[in-house]
Formats: sequence, structure tokens, C-alpha cells
Amino acid sequence: MGDAICFQAQRPVPFPLAWRWQQQLQGRLLAAPEGPDAVLLLEHEPCYTLGRGADEGFLGFDPADPPAPLFRIDRGGEVTFHAPGQLVLYPVLNLQRHGADLHAYMRQLEGVVIDLLAPLGLQGERIEGLTGVWVEGRKVAAIGVGGRRWISQHGLALNVDLALEGFSRVVPCGIADRPVGRLLDWCPGLSSAALRQPLLEAFGRRFGLQLRPPQPPEALQGW
Repeated sequence: MGDAICFQAQRPVPFPLAWRWQQQLQGRLLAAPEGPDAVLLLEHEPCYTLGRGADEGFLGFDPADPPAPLFRIDRGGEVTFHAPGQLVLYPVLNLQRHGADLHAYMRQLEGVVIDLLAPLGLQGERIEGLTGVWVEGRKVAAIGVGGRRWISQHGLALNVDLALEGFSRVVPCGIADRPVGRLLDWCPGLSSAALRQPLLEAFGRRFGLQLRPPQPPEALQGW
């Protein structure tokens, strides 16, 4: 089992700051690929993100005047929405230690969510030809990844107890005919805080990683 550094932010994080943290961790592994993997767990302040080739036609608003900050970033996929109540997991891995296959990596991230849902009595489902995890036809987890020289960025976003109204302003992930859901719809009283540790544990099991005790991302400032 490999070793991985874990960073966990307790308060909602502006997207540019989380992106900078990822880039810092990615740069460390690019410089020393033999070093330990890392993972960031956090929730974002409300925002929209677009993948590198995303179609602005999936936006229901003027991109020059968005209802929440809008960022085009270097992941795959179309537009999605982030807000508190959605758990975002950003693994920064040397994928040469995890199969060196981006498609297989995305299936593994889906597997993390499916593993997490099972103890809640929920059956997470994949849909052929699409990326993400659905429960009873509603998408609860979006996945979009990027990487440089097999060092990964971005990851998965799991809807736990966030307000879903932000998704109504876009065509989430470019999929018009499949609604978005959140775990609270099936598990009354469930909170994102309650699923933080189970999500980290599911990720560690799926990827064969022993996660060090989480530390705040601010610790990166000394790196």
C-alpha cells in the first residue's frame, strides 16, 4: 500500500485558491515523481467551471455576466456547478503508479463514489458512454480530470446537501436529459461533513493508499 499526503479545508474555498493548491502539489510530483501522492478534500464557494473544450452554449447566462464566478480550466468535460454542501476530492497522483490510463482512472473515481454509497443503502450506477455516478437516474457525482506527464489534477464532485438551484442555470456536464440529484434527497439529515472521512477512506481503499492524517491546505505555504 502506498502513502499519500492528505489536505482538508474546513471552510468553503474560492476556486482559484484550490486550483493553485493543486498546481503546487502537481509541480512537486512533476519535479520528484517518486514522491508521495496527495489528495485535497474541500467544498467550494459557489462557482461554475468549464472544461478546456467546453461549449458555452450549455450556459443559460451571458458568460460575461455570470450569476456566480465562472472559470475555464484545464480539465475535460463541460460545465458544472460547485457550492458548499458538495464534497470535492482532488487527487494529485502519479498515475504511472495507478495504471497509466486516464479512462481507467475515471472509472476508478466512479468506483470510489459507488463504494461510498453502498453503506448508505444507495446503488450508484454508471451509464455507458457517460462519466459520473447516478442514483435512480439522477446524477450525484461529476468527474473531470486533467494531467501533465501522468500527474493528475481535478477529480470528483459529490452532491451531498447543497442547494441545486445553481444547476438550473446550465446544462450540467452537457447532458440535457438526465437531472442532477443530491444524496440528501434519499438520506434525510445527511450532511457533507458526515461523509468527509468515509469519502477519504473509500478513496484510500480503491487506490491502495494509506492517507496520512489530514492537515490544512495552508500547510502548503511552507513547501
